[in-house]
Amino acid sequence: MRAFQVSSFDKSAEIAEVPAPTPAAGEVLLEIEACGLNFADLLMAKGTYQDTPEPPFTLGLEVCGTVLAQGSGVSEPAIGDRVAVFGGKGGLADKGTFPADLCRVVPDAMTSAQAAGFQVAYGTSHLALTRRARLQPGETLLVLGAAGGVGLTAVEIGKAMGARVIAVARGDEKLAVAKAAGADHLIDASADLTAEVRALGGADVVYDPVGGDAFTAAMKATNREGRILVIGFASGDLPNVRANHLLVKNISLLGFYWGGYLAFNPQALTESMGELLDWYDQGKLRPHVSHDLPLDQAGDALELLRSRKSTGKVVVSP
Repeated sequence: MRAFQVSSFDKSAEIAEVPAPTPAAGEVLLEIEACGLNFADLLMAKGTYQDTPEPPFTLGLEVCGTVLAQGSGVSEPAIGDRVAVFGGKGGLADKGTFPADLCRVVPDAMTSAQAAGFQVAYGTSHLALTRRARLQPGETLLVLGAAGGVGLTAVEIGKAMGARVIAVARGDEKLAVAKAAGADHLIDASADLTAEVRALGGADVVYDPVGGDAFTAAMKATNREGRILVIGFASGDLPNVRANHLLVKNISLLGFYWGGYLAFNPQALTESMGELLDWYDQGKLRPHVSHDLPLDQAGDALELLRSRKSTGKVVVSP
């Protein structure tokens, strides 16, 4: 079968012909229908992500596919079920083996492309805003990178939770995507972010997958007792924080790593995903996939993320 593999951190990942895997105990074998790409895939390809395996390995953190076979001890999901799963790697391939207990049956109305990019992006925003920031109805949520994979879901979920949402993105096209997701106010990333947000009354919660100068500007516009969610560093710049600024304004700085919950509180992820799927069934969430490319264009798909030419999710469908 084909797999988009990292053989060395010194060279680009490429398609390789590898033996089809066999599910071990507790695993299922999936025929992969779609793989959602994440910024973490770019980091893993360079060996700089916190959970990067040793080469060779196949990129692709999350997938949707049909169960072809079960390993010993597995009764669910059943053969023929269409499921989504966050496996941490192995998604950019024709087939893959994944833990059965992490698989979730996909609603019939959800396409495989939507399901493949649903778990990480929506799961990150939902758990960050509900569990960590405890966003309240009527509060103002400032979303940086609001047209990206996780940022766009933060706009949707913030609105579903009753917040007033300020979306920051670069260019009219990306701002239009954020507006369609429910943003109340739009700010171009090239503007004076601090002044623009202050003019709108400041932010009670900041959702930041960008880092760098945007973090610093957003922090200056954060209200007293505000909460800043550190989601990621798409800018490549890790900001430095002066602790006395947190003290003077009674601001909370909250780190959030969705994948970390798999190790210390997987039940939180299960409950979060259950609520998200309920919201999807109720029509509150509309997953946005801007690009869906074949496996032989996986490198091009990753470049869309790297160059920030995508909105919402980029998906590869073998």
